[in-house]
Amino acid sequence: MPLISPRPPAVLVLPLALLATGLLAGCDRQTPPDTQPQSTASAPAAAAEGAGPFNGTLDISSRGAALPDFTFTDPSGKKVRTLDLKGKPLLINLWATWCGPCVLEMPTLDALAAAKAGKLTVLTVSQDLDQAKAVDAFFKERKLTHLAPWLDPDNALSQHYNTGVLPTTVLYDANGKEVWRMIGSHDWSGPRTDAMLADTVH
Repeated sequence: MPLISPRPPAVLVLPLALLATGLLAGCDRQTPPDTQPQSTASAPAAAAEGAGPFNGTLDISSRGAALPDFTFTDPSGKKVRTLDLKGKPLLINLWATWCGPCVLEMPTLDALAAAKAGKLTVLTVSQDLDQAKAVDAFFKERKLTHLAPWLDPDNALSQHYNTGVLPTTVLYDANGKEVWRMIGSHDWSGPRTDAMLADTVH
């Protein structure tokens, strides 16, 4: 009786494009450098905003919360205080140079700041530890001319919002009250953004 050789196991080969998409979609929760503090809280349940590289969720559970009082500096030493920005809608974006989704959405934030100039202040605050030169170089290299490289080396904002995710972006109305927060990456130059801002930015 002839011997029957076992069939070789099937090998599943994923297309490179699919792998790349999966990596982009799943890296909102990034592991920062060992010295970078991070929140351990999970993102609240919220409505999905999209798929692929821009896959943030919109969270309204903190609606009405007051704008926190923090002061930040830029690489040159210039200071900005959050409470001094009341009187006009304010969008605060937490990001870091090591965060892929943050880097991906930054040009769209720059486009939003240009489109809403005079109506909305877009405050991008880096959560990099002691990386003023790197943040400054990042802005210059990518020609983000409508944003400023504000620094938060103590991670005060990430501890305050405690989402555990970068990027996290929070909208405040002209009275300094939270409207919503986007947890994860978002295309800020896309049509959905106009709908999200319609009730606050006029």
